[in-house]
Amino acid sequence: MATAISNRIIQAPMAGGPTTPSLVKAVHDAGALGFLAGGYLSPQALDQQIVDVGDRQFGVNLFVPEAHHPKYEDLDSYRNALQPAFAELGVDLPAVPSFTDDSFNAKVDIVLQRQPGYCTFTFGLPDTSVVSSLQSVGIRVGITVTTPFEVVIAEANGADFLILQGPEAGGHSAQFDQWAEPSTLPLTAFIDEARSRVTLPLVAAGGIGTPADAAILLDRGVDAVQIGTRFLTSYEAGTKPCHRRALIEGTYTETTRTRAFSGRPARGLRNEFIDRFDSEAVIGYPQVNTLVGSLKKAAGDDPAWQNLWAGSRWAECREQSAVEIVREFSEYLNSHGF
Repeated sequence: MATAISNRIIQAPMAGGPTTPSLVKAVHDAGALGFLAGGYLSPQALDQQIVDVGDRQFGVNLFVPEAHHPKYEDLDSYRNALQPAFAELGVDLPAVPSFTDDSFNAKVDIVLQRQPGYCTFTFGLPDTSVVSSLQSVGIRVGITVTTPFEVVIAEANGADFLILQGPEAGGHSAQFDQWAEPSTLPLTAFIDEARSRVTLPLVAAGGIGTPADAAILLDRGVDAVQIGTRFLTSYEAGTKPCHRRALIEGTYTETTRTRAFSGRPARGLRNEFIDRFDSEAVIGYPQVNTLVGSLKKAAGDDPAWQNLWAGSRWAECREQSAVEIVREFSEYLNSHGF
């Protein structure tokens, strides 16, 4: 199973725009493993992005449809709580959005057709038939997990490798059950717990801001590290300008977990939207994400209204190329025997 992961350095799939084919290509060409983010893309857009990356070794990440749906009354309550925000931005209050499965089956079909080297899943377990279908055409399957319990059932589900996401990670918690409280088990302790339960290759994700951070986790026994936030301010990323500035300029001083933007817990820079609406937030992905999305669109490039996803080591971000980021990590790890 050790051959399931061919790189020590993996670029995290960051859905919603930051991950671009240009970023994945640059990461690959620098000697690391890049991942396209299939979440929120239409099947046609995902297909085009895979084509754009071309004949390289890379992966695709997909969101598993929610197994635990939110309650309509919760969604309607949050919609009403957001009414002043819609009024401020001159947007009519929309209806409660409908549930969507993010075109999951269509995207799986595209991955099967295009056959990238890897496919990973977030927010739950794909059906075992999906896993076996991908593996039958040579695609290695990874599942993102956040707790020791998820580790065990992901192995039983047939995964080739696991991505261990610690609470330090930016963006959404990959937890299988959106109704659960997100794990607070530090990544280092999570690695120890996972290694004691399974023999699958492990990838560590969350709070990796420097090569020294990566070395600590590799020394702990993982096979690779997955870096996300550092790539948000790379030249090749499609990160929103206000998000990019917020990570670099130091306007915001802390990260926090919130359900305010999407209904799922996610870590980002604490801003005005979180301060105003976190206490009103409900469990409600993906409908809350759709509802707030219309607000974010109306707000444009105002960071006060945007989800400024960031991991705990976001202060290490700076403007540089993806090649420079990969080289910084590779050279340090090589010089320290990894």
